[in-house]
Amino acid sequence: MLYLDSEDTSKPIYLYINSPGGSVISGLAIYDAMQHIKSEVITINLGLAASMASFILAAGSRGKRLALPSSRTMIHQPMGGAQGQAEDIKVEAAQILRIRDNIVKLYSMMTGRTVGQILDDLDRDNFLS
Repeated sequence: MLYLDSEDTSKPIYLYINSPGGSVISGLAIYDAMQHIKSEVITINLGLAASMASFILAAGSRGKRLALPSSRTMIHQPMGGAQGQAEDIKVEAAQILRIRDNIVKLYSMMTGRTVGQILDDLDRDNFLS
């Protein structure tokens, strides 16, 4: 995206998504890059956009987020897997909650839904298509 934006900011960038998701931190880095560039980003789900991939799908330019007819989109809250000493687990849990709150605010901003609606939607695996 950074390269395409540096070549010509007047052309939209098409981001095709087929992913089960992955690292929240990596996904937020992609989101930050999408916000940083001047080019319009059109996101298209052409298979599965689950977990963090659904967040990237929602981060596309308003009105330019597409899901093909046979694609599936799934959202849920961030998951953790902390192990170790009690204090380490406490620190990790606080980080997961901080990240969840940030993602909820961003989803709300991107979709126009309230924070309460987003929290309800993210409570469990939620297939939107």
